[in-house]
Amino acid sequence: PTNESPIDLLQDSQTSHSLQNPPPQLSSSSSSTTTTIDLSQLSPQEAANHLFRNSEILAPMVRASTTALRTLALSHGASLVYTEEIIDRSITPTERIINKELGTIDYRVPKHTYSLKVQKRLAADKDNPDSKNGAVLLRIDPFVEKNKLIYQIGTGEATLALQAATKVINDVNGMDVNMGCPKKFSTSGGMGSALLSDVKRACDIISTLRRNLSNKPVSAKIRLLDPDDPRPTLDFVRALIRAGANAITIHGRVVGDESHTMARWETLVEVVRQLKQTESVPIIVNGDLYTREDIREMKRRTGCDGVMLARPALYNISLFQKGEEEGGPPFNEQERKEDMPLPQFQTTNHKGYYGYNSPLLHSRTKIVQEYIAHCVRYRAHSKNAKYVVCEMMTSRRAPTNRTPFFNMGFEGGQTIQSVCQVRSLDDLVKVWDVKWNIPLPGATSTVDNVMQSTIIGKSATTNNDKDAETAGDLHNYDDRYFLDPDRFRKERTDAVDAALASSNDGAKLNGDEEEKKTEDDCEAGMIGSTDDGPTTKRPKL
Repeated sequence: PTNESPIDLLQDSQTSHSLQNPPPQLSSSSSSTTTTIDLSQLSPQEAANHLFRNSEILAPMVRASTTALRTLALSHGASLVYTEEIIDRSITPTERIINKELGTIDYRVPKHTYSLKVQKRLAADKDNPDSKNGAVLLRIDPFVEKNKLIYQIGTGEATLALQAATKVINDVNGMDVNMGCPKKFSTSGGMGSALLSDVKRACDIISTLRRNLSNKPVSAKIRLLDPDDPRPTLDFVRALIRAGANAITIHGRVVGDESHTMARWETLVEVVRQLKQTESVPIIVNGDLYTREDIREMKRRTGCDGVMLARPALYNISLFQKGEEEGGPPFNEQERKEDMPLPQFQTTNHKGYYGYNSPLLHSRTKIVQEYIAHCVRYRAHSKNAKYVVCEMMTSRRAPTNRTPFFNMGFEGGQTIQSVCQVRSLDDLVKVWDVKWNIPLPGATSTVDNVMQSTIIGKSATTNNDKDAETAGDLHNYDDRYFLDPDRFRKERTDAVDAALASSNDGAKLNGDEEEKKTEDDCEAGMIGSTDDGPTTKRPKL
């Protein structure tokens, strides 16, 4: 670790940014051009205003919001991206590494913190050679993500939150506290949505971070506190703002709402309208924005400062493409929906330039291919990449009123079953017929030869190496998560309930093991995607 800027450290050895020579369908303007404003010279609130106003943001999602998806989102027009939620105790012991080969800043769990058994399993993971030196909990591309990256922390205690934030703050542009995840592994440790019922502790975390992070904004992502009454949410948000929060994101569901049910837009709209009348900090809206028309309508009805996309971005990340929206085709007066009741609007098959089949959207097949190329570029763990591809292919967690309007086919006929059979990034490249690559910094692009210099694990395990690969694969998850989700969900829920019941304080499971035992992540993300970190306990409250 060093006090020097990662940009200064890497510019001497890297002559080109990591998104050089993208394929024709990939717009790199938003990722290759960094803002000329020096955020370090702004106050935290000025920096927050610059980052969040008029923003379109990739949400923090478990396993998904890693380097590959974040940089892909930026290439398609996202103005800001979040890391997945990383638990405070997980990031603190990591080592900050300058990865000159990849042109990244890595936060790696030290190898010596693992047991000898785990070290052997890491060393045996032939398809993921990075693992042999310890799990990479966070990988940042300081060229592509400069002035565009928010770190989300999972925490229930101000002291631990500050320790974690201090670890990474020089490599990110802001710190966000997860106050929305309703899963038991999180709430039992006093994190996530547990903070919604403890405003004093939530405000203590915000105020502690605000006092000590002198030039970086502090924000929070929450849920609605009541399904119908805006007042509890308004009171909570205003308390956070008084404590020092520089921006707030509100997800339009309450704890207990399932993702396949409609977000509560009516309550969300009323909450945001009232906040915009009295508060000056940016307010971001999140929940079921599956079309550009949804985004336009939500902005118009609420006056919100920005929008955040989670599952809609997994469905088609080119939803961030604005095209000519700001000055482009206006609403047809006969199709204007400003007086349409919101529940009706949410169940309408939006057509035309901003609808489900908008010409702004790219082929979902090409999107998956781009994502896989980004995974290869950043050496994503093969199991993690496979998981995200499966999430891109399925609509099982989208609102049922939306799914009839989705185009779920793929040009190559790929299926969840075919993806679940892959064992490496090489396999994913072949299944999806990826023909181009994103070169490493300083490398020459060979568009028609993705299997050459940048493909990691060229000698990836084959079926003959199945036993060795499984032994070292600590990112493994059960494919029934996608193939038989109902049964898998019941089994994992029962397992988590049993584990929590047997724990004296409900906090003995380490975050990474709980992630593997919990079948469903909240939209704000669960915890870091690295499943092979050292054992850490939840904060005892």
